[in-house]
Amino acid sequence: MSPSRSTRFVLYFYGVLVIFFLYLPLVSVGFASVSKARYLTFPIRRYSTQWYADAFVSETVRDLLTTSLKVAVVVTIISVISAFFGALAFARYNWRFRRTFQKIILLPIFFPQTVLGLALLMWFNSIGIIPTWKTAVVAHLVWIAPIATLIVAIRAYSFDPALEEAARDMGASTATIFKEITLPLLMPGLVSAGLFAFLLSWGNFPLSLFTTGADSTLPEWLYAKMVSGYSPLVPTLGVMSVVGSFLLIVIAISLMWLFRSIRESRAS
Repeated sequence: MSPSRSTRFVLYFYGVLVIFFLYLPLVSVGFASVSKARYLTFPIRRYSTQWYADAFVSETVRDLLTTSLKVAVVVTIISVISAFFGALAFARYNWRFRRTFQKIILLPIFFPQTVLGLALLMWFNSIGIIPTWKTAVVAHLVWIAPIATLIVAIRAYSFDPALEEAARDMGASTATIFKEITLPLLMPGLVSAGLFAFLLSWGNFPLSLFTTGADSTLPEWLYAKMVSGYSPLVPTLGVMSVVGSFLLIVIAISLMWLFRSIRESRAS
């Protein structure tokens, strides 16, 4: 039974209200990024894009973005690969320690990130590893890879294994089944897991704070500037980061739509 017009209106209004509530703080950040004054005051008397120009030419900002991008990209690639095989391991196959494996692989999600970051820092120090952006990759993977695995597992549980069995009965090889059936059916979950992994790693502060060492990421720099030595580049980089994340989501959705269109055209 479809909802009535009034019910749909209430649901749409509620959805818009929630989105407005969540994104309202970003409005003040956007105003601060275009204020010519060093500190934000209302009403804004003089507007300027000076801080955006400074951000694009700043070597410090370039180094921060490079470090954050390296960590996020490596974490995304490894998380998606491990999530694919990890999700298939407990979502599609029955074996002796399947449930134990599922519980262990999802356990890090429930640890506070601060405690997890401190524990990893102590472990790195105990085995003589100097924290850098590479150790931050390991720390992010401990927390993000289980989340990516859970996302892919949800997709793996949703499609019928009989599709693979039917292809196998018709003589398809394992590689063909993987390429033509398993991978396309799991692709939406893999894309979603990749998006989550990248965005969670890009904006992660607690784990990065303990494990990056001398290599600072963008969230660490923003926090340092907020607690001491405030700079107008803080809201500017905040807006740029949000816009970049939004564009990444739009690109991912567009690629998924394109992939679906190609698959439907081949099927027809």
